Amino acid sequence: MKFSKAGTAAAVIATLALTATACGGDDEKSPSASPAANGGKKIVIGIKFDQPGLALKKPDGTYAGFDVDVARYVAKEIGYAPDQIEFKKAPSAQREQLIKNGDVKFVVASYSINDKRKQEVDFAGPYFLAHQDLLVRADDKSITKPGDLNSKKLCSVTGSTSAQNVKDKLAPKADLQEFGTYSECLTGLENKVVDALTTDDSILAGYAAQQEHQGKFKLVGLSLSDERYGIGLKKGDSELQTGINAALKKMVQDGSWDRAVQANFGPAGYKNAPAPQVTEGN
Repeated sequence: MKFSKAGTAAAVIATLALTATACGGDDEKSPSASPAANGGKKIVIGIKFDQPGLALKKPDGTYAGFDVDVARYVAKEIGYAPDQIEFKKAPSAQREQLIKNGDVKFVVASYSINDKRKQEVDFAGPYFLAHQDLLVRADDKSITKPGDLNSKKLCSVTGSTSAQNVKDKLAPKADLQEFGTYSECLTGLENKVVDALTTDDSILAGYAAQQEHQGKFKLVGLSLSDERYGIGLKKGDSELQTGINAALKKMVQDGSWDRAVQANFGPAGYKNAPAPQVTEGN
């Protein structure tokens, strides 16, 4: 049996509303499509605080970036007004625990979907496709391929997919330095404590484009992996997963996804891949 897109969206909204009624006041498990039904209750969303272009907490306490825009769009679609959104810092190594503890409703934090993580949490999406790359000092011509890292000091963050890729596949003899944040890696790269920083090209482009860093660093331009960014949520919450997936599809269809990409990555000249198809939970 086939359904129209409008019919499918209506069915999702109806299902959310009916389930919310059935669950009474258990809105922690079942966010309604209606702001009124959420009773003004806040939703806590995990994001990064230090990723320019994706999610950055600015000195004035506000937040900006593509992940932030996605988080706000999804929250609106599942029934939360802007003043009901609270962002919580979600470092790479703590994302699964924050979700499982119920400290956040979901996580939008350059969170690559992989089988290991899917044993602990579920994902909606994906909503973005990035590729692992290397950032080096602008005058460094000694690193042009993954094998060059075997005699170098390489930085990534604890718990990231990129660090594991390096250990397992790319340069087993590299001196891998795992720091707590990408900002710490960038400081180490600038001060020559490390020779390269590896993570997704979207993240690296955001750092390289910051005004204070312009001219200091360059992307090597290697597509070392495909990173499908998903929205992490508590395992088994298929209702929330369905609601988020519907919101992501709408964000692409109404042009909001393209506008968010241009607003956040356009200044860096970053060439993004098209919006990926939603596959999780389907």
